[in-house]
Amino acid sequence: MNPDLLSAVVIGGTVAGILDIGAAAMINRKGPLAILRGIASGLLGGKALKGGALASAWGFLLQVAMSIVIAAIYGLASLWLPILVTMWIAAGLAYGVGIFVVMTYVVVPLSAAPSRPLPEITKIGKDLLAMLGFGLIIAYAVHRASF
Repeated sequence: MNPDLLSAVVIGGTVAGILDIGAAAMINRKGPLAILRGIASGLLGGKALKGGALASAWGFLLQVAMSIVIAAIYGLASLWLPILVTMWIAAGLAYGVGIFVVMTYVVVPLSAAPSRPLPEITKIGKDLLAMLGFGLIIAYAVHRASF
């Protein structure tokens, strides 16, 4: 991975991850620290939901790390699939859908986070919209690094 692409992955992943925290806070009508504790519960279990600053810090680190890994997957794939760079808007939207599916139906259910009831369709739509933005941010960062 060239230095420009590596920078794009780290910056794009970090920006997407931080904005995703804000989006999740708005969608769920909770403060960002509560969102971060929810993320931490994926690793630490339900006790993180009642945690304080340390649980929130773990959530932030996990969110940024996962976001950078998600961006790295896109960045590495772009080395073999140039269409991810040339048609970055469509590719970013498609990647956002993929992220939504994997996170919603694989990662979260397999995590240590407490199970929750099925969300309403409007929440699913809002979460999907947030992931479309997440995918676009990553795709744009990789696109910019490639030119």
